[in-house]
Amino acid sequence: MSSEPPPGSGGQPPEDDPFRKRPPSPGPGPEPGPGEGGTGSPYDHPPPSDGTGTPPPSGGGGSHGVPPPGGGGPYGAPPPGGGGGPYGAPPPGGGGPYGGDPYGGGSYPADPLAGMPPLADSGRRTLARIIDMILVGIVVWLLGWAFDVQEYQVDGGEVSVGKSFGQSLIAAVLYIAYDTYMSSRTGQTLGKKWLGLRVANLDNGATPSVQTSLIRALVLWIPFAFCCACVWTVIAGGWSFFDRPYKQGLHDKAAKTVVVSVR
Repeated sequence: MSSEPPPGSGGQPPEDDPFRKRPPSPGPGPEPGPGEGGTGSPYDHPPPSDGTGTPPPSGGGGSHGVPPPGGGGPYGAPPPGGGGGPYGAPPPGGGGPYGGDPYGGGSYPADPLAGMPPLADSGRRTLARIIDMILVGIVVWLLGWAFDVQEYQVDGGEVSVGKSFGQSLIAAVLYIAYDTYMSSRTGQTLGKKWLGLRVANLDNGATPSVQTSLIRALVLWIPFAFCCACVWTVIAGGWSFFDRPYKQGLHDKAAKTVVVSVR
């Protein structure tokens, strides 16, 4: 494994993260109206004169062409707030007397998944996890054989199965290190990369930080390595089949992440 520190280790996703959700760019502004920089407008000609060469007084506010104080209205300056209405500026929140919602209920919270790829299919997630388990399991078996801490002992022609704490420790360390490093680096383990899946923060869609990836890996792999491999795999991973609305496994809920499809 490379010793290069993964990006995003500071807790905040990096600005150059290609998967981070970003606000939509503003659209083009309104075209200039008559007299605002456009050319060829029939309203841009100088006002007609009265035959003496002097244009008539402008303003239109009174009989002598002088506008009354406040901008030309019959009652003087508009009320404070600039809203143009008889009661001044509109209340905070805009729109109605109760803010954004005319019924006083306030605005609804934004969907965390807005702008993100679709959630991954739980079946593909399971297959990606099996691929990762096989890849790391081969390394665990080789190290267990090298350090003589194998769970499967061969004595003559008989194969005996025994629980080895040493091999469980090696498995826990390797699985946690592998998952943490790969998830915090790109959001993808090898299994997820091959199947077009990615781990993302639920709140902003960015690649998880090292801390978030570590929490996720600890919840998933410690029970798997030491006590209940098959049962815990079914419970933690299978939770995504029934979870709504984000299809999270128990490890995703602990780390506040989701798995999305990138192809």
